[in-house]
Amino acid sequence: MALHIHEACILLFVIPGLVSSAAISHEDYPADEDGPVCDQPDCPKIHPKCTKVEHNGCCPECKEVKNFCEYHGKNYKILEEFKPSPCEWCRCEPSNEVHCVVADCAVPECVNPVYEPEQCCPVCKNGPNCFAGTTIIPAGIEVKVDECNICHCHNGDWWKPAQCSKRECQGKQTV
Repeated sequence: MALHIHEACILLFVIPGLVSSAAISHEDYPADEDGPVCDQPDCPKIHPKCTKVEHNGCCPECKEVKNFCEYHGKNYKILEEFKPSPCEWCRCEPSNEVHCVVADCAVPECVNPVYEPEQCCPVCKNGPNCFAGTTIIPAGIEVKVDECNICHCHNGDWWKPAQCSKRECQGKQTV
């Protein structure tokens, strides 16, 4: 087995009887209570993404650099894009950080939107509509809601009640 000695960290081992104590100068080889002290070399900084450090000499060495992101217990490659939910889009950045954006849903153009599985934003299954009293009517057409009233939705203003016009009728109330 070969002995490997790092050039920046040379220790003096003394075999009793072979070297006189006068031959060893503590000024040449400083020591503390734990024994000889090696001169600390200027070590290179460890990479911030280093995940495995080995101490084989005076300087620690990085043996493995993190090249992935972890998000909710899953690992993703650098620059990999993924969707953790229907409303989130994420990317593993070179900094090993995950950056996500959440969908900004437009306001649905109906009074009865529904959420579909695997879709982020609500949808109007029956198209744009509005309320005429308590009745939901489709946008873009006139609807006879009772014997006396015909109603239609305001253009693009689904949140406003329908605009209704009264027709001639006998003894009926208008909306």
